Amino acid sequence: MEPDDTATEPREAERETRDPEEGAAAAAPPRPLRWWLCLLIGAAAGAVGLLPWLLDGMRLPLQNLWATDAQPDEYPLALLPFSQYFLTRIAALLIVGAAIAGIAARATRSRQRRSGVAWMLVGLLAVQVTAVVQSTMVVRGGLEDRFESDLYLAALVAVAVLANLIGVAVMILVGAAPRAGAVIGLAVAAVLSSSWLGGLVLPDPAVGGPAPEPVLFVLRWLPAVLVGAAIAWGGIGTVGRVIAAVVALAVLWIGPALITAVSNAAGSRVLARRPDEMIEYAVGVFRSASTLPELVVPPLVVAVVVAVGGLVGRLVVRRRRSSTPEPSAPPGDASQSVPDGGGASAPPPSKAG
Repeated sequence: MEPDDTATEPREAERETRDPEEGAAAAAPPRPLRWWLCLLIGAAAGAVGLLPWLLDGMRLPLQNLWATDAQPDEYPLALLPFSQYFLTRIAALLIVGAAIAGIAARATRSRQRRSGVAWMLVGLLAVQVTAVVQSTMVVRGGLEDRFESDLYLAALVAVAVLANLIGVAVMILVGAAPRAGAVIGLAVAAVLSSSWLGGLVLPDPAVGGPAPEPVLFVLRWLPAVLVGAAIAWGGIGTVGRVIAAVVALAVLWIGPALITAVSNAAGSRVLARRPDEMIEYAVGVFRSASTLPELVVPPLVVAVVVAVGGLVGRLVVRRRRSSTPEPSAPPGDASQSVPDGGGASAPPPSKAG
């Protein structure tokens, strides 16, 4: 008797009915990104981060220690708004750009080589460091030759460097860390998202008048919505992700209060010559902004509601996918007509004699 080869028929049928193009796509992994393309992605993210200021004309803001009595339209161009009145905007331009680079790095993770994130970081820093250096040189060239001018410029550079360092951490967390770390990085960028988007859509009060109420409404609640969305995306399935969600809410609580305190203290010309009183004033503003329930509670509630809604939505989608039956095979499918055990449908072997 010839050996029964019925057991091999299902696999052969699967090979014959499988789409050859699908098999080729599965066999060939996506082509990895070249180093120079990763470099360009990082540089593009840095440029997008600076976009609100670039579209605003890049005209240097008012300088109290400027050597000449220049009009606003006579100030030179700078890649960053170096001014004590724009500290939050400086941080937003740099940190949001870093978050965009991190999102791009995470989205292309499957196509990156080991050094892909590093090259994106190099491209990001190439743009941002250039912006800091160029703005420093422009402001230095126009300030009065006084000790106060040196102190003022040193403070602006310190803020920009600190924002760069935070941006590097955010980019690495979002682009290369597990989801728990990415949630924290996204929360930091979310707190500054209102300042970044406000610079992009709000008109200059001196030119365009007051901002529309719907825009102000969106800017007010945008950080809370983004933090809640980040928590929903990260999930709470592990201890690390639960801790990350708590940290993200803490960032939403502390971040705006810190921004308010620094902006109010640095923007006071009266306190500019009294650093000790400026620090004391900033601490007082921070204490008030971080403890007043009417300021603290609503954003946290919105973030929690968005996070819970997103988590419930993910759970519903996952259950629907798991409960959806697999499509039945067509009538002529060999895998349905022949059991896995093989030989069950074959005729019994004949007995000799």
